[in-house]
Amino acid sequence: MTGVMVVTGGSRGIGAAVARLAATRGYRVCVNYVRAAAQADALVAEIRAAGGEAHAVQADVADEADVERLFTAVDERLGRVDVLVNNAGIDHVCAFADLAAEDLDRVLAVNVRGPMLCARAAMWRMSTARGGAGGVIVNVSSISALYGGLPRDVVYAASKGALDAFTMGLAREVASEGVRVCGVRPGLTYTEMWESDIGAEAAARMAATGVPLGRIGRPEEVAAGVLWLASAEASYVTGEMVNVSGGRELNVRSG
Repeated sequence: MTGVMVVTGGSRGIGAAVARLAATRGYRVCVNYVRAAAQADALVAEIRAAGGEAHAVQADVADEADVERLFTAVDERLGRVDVLVNNAGIDHVCAFADLAAEDLDRVLAVNVRGPMLCARAAMWRMSTARGGAGGVIVNVSSISALYGGLPRDVVYAASKGALDAFTMGLAREVASEGVRVCGVRPGLTYTEMWESDIGAEAAARMAATGVPLGRIGRPEEVAAGVLWLASAEASYVTGEMVNVSGGRELNVRSG
């Protein structure tokens, strides 16, 4: 399936890799961002230079008015959305007992409320019961949802656990409306989030001993999983979470 794809948090990391790959597959891509305007604009320019079509749209996915403005802009510039990739997410690393309520609220707002608001806006446009032609929603979760996350990172893990439950529940609810809902769970993947949290070298050391494949993943590898779930090749897949983790969950589950 090709058409119009919205990638939230699309200016860098996994989101940017998804947007690049989608453009090569013929999608018209909306690159959503909050603050990284220069990176989003550079990515759009890169896609256009390669012959693709893309637009950058600033919006905070945790804000209802911003979400509606985002999807209205997509309607006007690219056409009605066919695929939504809920990739936007943030982290806040600290001991749970020291967590400020406002930091808790922000993580849950972006990582849980945001995907829900975006999925609702997409459903208004995709659902065959509402005049749409169907579509796909792919939620970017995390392997941490399976084991509670690293120490000092339990709120992020909890937010991704909520996203997993939402993925499964929504998939069941909207299957009869022509919409598939799936997710990917990245493991240790080199992104700016990991760089700011523990650093690339520490992540690489962790991967060497904690990932069966022995290395940290690349955003492009996660993007390939996202694009497969969005494609006609996955037309009989819904409600599933695909682990793109080098097998990390095998180790964390076994202790």
